Amino acid sequence: MSNLKVFTKNLVLDTGKRREAINITGEIQGAVTESGIRSGICLAFTTHSTSAIIVNEDEEGLKSDILKKTAEDFPESRAWAHNRIDDNADAHLAGAYLGPSVTIPVMGGRLALGTWQSVFFLELDGPRTGRRVIVQVMGE
Repeated sequence: MSNLKVFTKNLVLDTGKRREAINITGEIQGAVTESGIRSGICLAFTTHSTSAIIVNEDEEGLKSDILKKTAEDFPESRAWAHNRIDDNADAHLAGAYLGPSVTIPVMGGRLALGTWQSVFFLELDGPRTGRRVIVQVMGE
């Protein structure tokens, strides 16, 4: 019979720009280590609809390209219907398309990321304080 464990940790981030990519891999691995879970899955979920969680390479040019492409696909200046309420429809749309979460296997107590992979919190409507990412680790 398996002994399934569930561990939850909240990360709190402050952002400094309208759009930015923040590497949170270390904080997520810290939660995995703290959980004591050796084999399972790790979920990272942002509780904000104007942000996203992605996995990609931590290279300055690529991070810049991701943010630039997001701005091109979801420009602030477009007459989005939601802008009548908050003037941040671009951030809501980008968050919806990029997604609020990623799930990563945990093997040997480590995130099973590829050599060049890191986990990023994408701020799409900053700067903000108190952005929350829920990290949940499940397994044995």
